[in-house]
Amino acid sequence: MTTVRTIAVHEIVARTYPRPPREEDEVGKAVGSAIDGTLSHFSHEFREGRRPTATALRTYGERLLSEELAAAALAPEPAARDRLLAEVTGSLSAFRKTPAFGLARPRSRVMLIDGEVGVYAQPDYWDGVRRFFEMKSYRAIPPPPDVALQLRYFQLAFPGFEAVLLCLDRHASPVETTSLVVPPPGPEEARESLRRALELGRAEGQPKVLEYMEGPFVHYRVAEATGRPGV
Repeated sequence: MTTVRTIAVHEIVARTYPRPPREEDEVGKAVGSAIDGTLSHFSHEFREGRRPTATALRTYGERLLSEELAAAALAPEPAARDRLLAEVTGSLSAFRKTPAFGLARPRSRVMLIDGEVGVYAQPDYWDGVRRFFEMKSYRAIPPPPDVALQLRYFQLAFPGFEAVLLCLDRHASPVETTSLVVPPPGPEEARESLRRALELGRAEGQPKVLEYMEGPFVHYRVAEATGRPGV
């Protein structure tokens, strides 16, 4: 049996660009999670042939927002809560008009680096053929360093796919939608990103038995920074 260290992309990004906790960030996380959860649910409903109404979206989004705020021990005043709910419902309405609506979330892939560190990568949506989408519920164009790093790992995990950053600026009224096709990383960018993942995986990754891990796998050697799909 082969033991490897495993780490997720979001963990690498958080350790590379740490942020001190602030209450407004916790509120933003709660709103973002409510938006993501509602979009994921109703994208699935759409794929199943059901057509969710605006009322159903609002009701589901309001429930998730309440759950996320409670989980974070946040209790905004009624006026502030109404504003947050408007951000959620506005984002849901905007998302329905994007090409990502109705798409599935891809199965998580594992980048196996030098045979010793496995990095789990899973963008938000894909068409299963040529494109994946990573969605942010704020304007992230041009991509800040943490978002750029996250996208770089997704591109390495899904070689050959076009990467689209999809932003729903929930702070705008009405919610503004922007998108950006992100060019693939160059060889040196890829090497540095893989080295960073290898370093953090060795130091902080969780041990797992490779033979029991589910793929699909993409194999990398840091010296080459070129991948080949595995099985």
